[in-house]
Amino acid sequence: MSRALPKYHKRRVAMIGGAAAVVLSGAVIAGSALAGETSNNGGQAATNASPGTVNCPAVEGSLPEIPASAQAEVDSNLAQLDTQISEANQRLVDTVGQGGPNFVQNAILGPLEDKRVAALNRIETAIGRAAEKPEGLEALAACELNAGGAAEAGGEAEEEPTEAATGAAGENAGGAGDAGNAENDENGAGAEDAGNAGAAGAISCPDVEPSLPAEIPASAQAEVDSNLTQLDTQISEANQRLVDTVGQGGPNFVQNAILGPLEDKRVAALNRIETAIGRAAEKPEGLEALAACELNQ
Repeated sequence: MSRALPKYHKRRVAMIGGAAAVVLSGAVIAGSALAGETSNNGGQAATNASPGTVNCPAVEGSLPEIPASAQAEVDSNLAQLDTQISEANQRLVDTVGQGGPNFVQNAILGPLEDKRVAALNRIETAIGRAAEKPEGLEALAACELNAGGAAEAGGEAEEEPTEAATGAAGENAGGAGDAGNAENDENGAGAEDAGNAGAAGAISCPDVEPSLPAEIPASAQAEVDSNLTQLDTQISEANQRLVDTVGQGGPNFVQNAILGPLEDKRVAALNRIETAIGRAAEKPEGLEALAACELNQ
């Protein structure tokens, strides 16, 4: 078709002297080239956004002989570790193209590490009730992404179509480029509104000290105080993260990337407090009920 049009317009120019035909031909060719470029960029972005998979260190090989009384609880937490990886892999698929270049780390790998720390602490505690408690399993908590550049795919997939649509809008005023640009603007505004709505206010968490035993053994006092300080630091860091991420992510960003990971960190600290007291006195139970926090608008 691109070869037929010049011949047709050549004849028309000879008959009519139609400069308008040349302009029309150029407009059609330019529009076709732009449409092809936009389509190719969009396809390339989709290809770049392959999610990859999460890879975490194996835990079972690092465990000691497990007492029979702890076996069920250890097995339950090992199963949770597997479930956490499956959920993280599914979230990689569900969020392709979302967020900025640090989205995967902040919203998937970071929260996964916090959940794994909590599960590994529970395994240590379960074994420690009947045998020597293993230490240092938290070193197995961090996971990584198997796929070159996939951690940055969200940002690339989000930017390339937007640039193509913006270019189309500049060269084809009133055309499909405007519609695509308007849709991007609307979606961007919606995400920003959701992020702003979620990030406003401050985080409120239950007070832990009133729920501790009246008498904390002297041998446990330093460790308990250290973990209470960590709980305060965790809240401060989460509040700072609210400020730093205003406008990021969708409507569930605050829950998934801030409140959820904060709860997992608090569970780990509360478990350490229980364990520290339990070494020299009756171990308090149920402090995990104080782990969940909420956002005060």
